[in-house]
Amino acid sequence: MSRRLRRSWQRRFVTLLVALTFAVVAVTGVLAFVRGFSLRIIGLHALMGFVFVALIGFHVANNIRPLKRYLRSETLWSCIAITAVLTIFVWQQPGPVRALLGLSGNIGPAMQRFEMSDDELVFQYVPAEHYKMALRVKTGEAYDAENPPKVAIWLENQGAYHIKTLHSPEASDAESLPYWSFKVRGWEKAKQEAELKEVDGEEIDGVTMPTPNGSFDPADYILPADPENPMPYKMLIEINEPGDAHGMYEDQPSLVYSVEIDNAWPKTFQLLEILGYPKREDHDDKEAWSLYYVDERVGSAVNLIDSALLTIERGESTD
Repeated sequence: MSRRLRRSWQRRFVTLLVALTFAVVAVTGVLAFVRGFSLRIIGLHALMGFVFVALIGFHVANNIRPLKRYLRSETLWSCIAITAVLTIFVWQQPGPVRALLGLSGNIGPAMQRFEMSDDELVFQYVPAEHYKMALRVKTGEAYDAENPPKVAIWLENQGAYHIKTLHSPEASDAESLPYWSFKVRGWEKAKQEAELKEVDGEEIDGVTMPTPNGSFDPADYILPADPENPMPYKMLIEINEPGDAHGMYEDQPSLVYSVEIDNAWPKTFQLLEILGYPKREDHDDKEAWSLYYVDERVGSAVNLIDSALLTIERGESTD
């Protein structure tokens, strides 16, 4: 193969790799925006971004001559100015940018992090700079770090309706957390029904409709428009170790823990209390789940968690 043909093949190869890698980065970027936090999606987006940067370097090396002409053109300064203005505008996060970020699967520029170690599970959630939540779950004697239990963390309003999942298990593990799964399905159905409702020919956004203690928008509870009249809400954990036989159970049920959060009566430290284990009790051919008191029939499952402490740091909003 001649040198000219080899360079031509190299350009096509690198260009196609750049295009395909860009597609992966673009798709994962959109998914990261519209969906709740997912370490897989964020990880894929970030790492493929590094690959994309490396490929851009090869692309520049293969096209250095035309790029030099672009760098000498007057258009360069206009592009630099536009990029700088857009970067500063987005970085400062004025009202329009915050409104756009509010459409994300997270609440605005929220930050979430979930970590599991031998002796604790730590979940951090920062929906705003002045509102920081940290959940620390001390593991019990039944906890196995090599085979950790499945965990879901979510928020509910006073009507016991799911409003936001903070941490979800892998899709394949969802069946081991039936109570959380049931709540999510109900939330998705309620959103779909609300979006289809019409009043005088106009669609209602039932997801954000300000019904007292009935809104499905987590911002109405965590970061309400009227801070003087916040609505209480709850944080719940469902935890399950699949295959943990005990007594009459070949597989002990999951356990649900909860704590109520009321920003009208703020507390910095709150302990979660066990609510019970879920049991399916369909009514009129409709799926329904109830929580039952944990008795002696449940064994090691109650020792997966030693204690669960929720800490909330509240400050003054800068808005």
